[in-house]
Amino acid sequence: MSASADSTGLGAPATTGPELHITRFFDAPRELVFQAWTDPEHLKRWENAPVGFTVTTVKSEIRPGGEYKVCMRSPEGVDHWLQGVYTEVVPPERLSFTHRWLRANGTPGVETHVTLTFADRGNRTELTLHQTGFDAVASRDGHNLGWNSTFDRLAGYLAGLHAHTSNPHQAQS
Repeated sequence: MSASADSTGLGAPATTGPELHITRFFDAPRELVFQAWTDPEHLKRWENAPVGFTVTTVKSEIRPGGEYKVCMRSPEGVDHWLQGVYTEVVPPERLSFTHRWLRANGTPGVETHVTLTFADRGNRTELTLHQTGFDAVASRDGHNLGWNSTFDRLAGYLAGLHAHTSNPHQAQS
């Protein structure tokens, strides 16, 4: 166990290599943005993946110590497998998890650690992503593109929810 891990073995890994920091603002309350990341019904609708990708969730236990495994299919039809463990779930403030791509032969690649922080900013939410443990700048830069595309997709999803709930003339079912 590393010196930075807690007694459960779920603590954040020591920071080495390049890091990624992204801050984005969403026109939605913090509770809703957090739910979009953790509620299975929301996740099915926006898929938590870059634009154009589809997601198949094999396993998702959003709780400390819970594991996840997903397949993200690219627009070209290439499957990209990802797995990890949730290390911290603090609604609606913070979500932390390990992040590991699986190689073509199924063996795990480099493990990184992601922390998402959700902050109230009036009627908006400030979402900050911090990802550590990259083995190369190119990997960090690739994740930067992927995460920003994912955040673009989330912004569109949240805008659609807001338009649906704020239109008083919409037909009721």
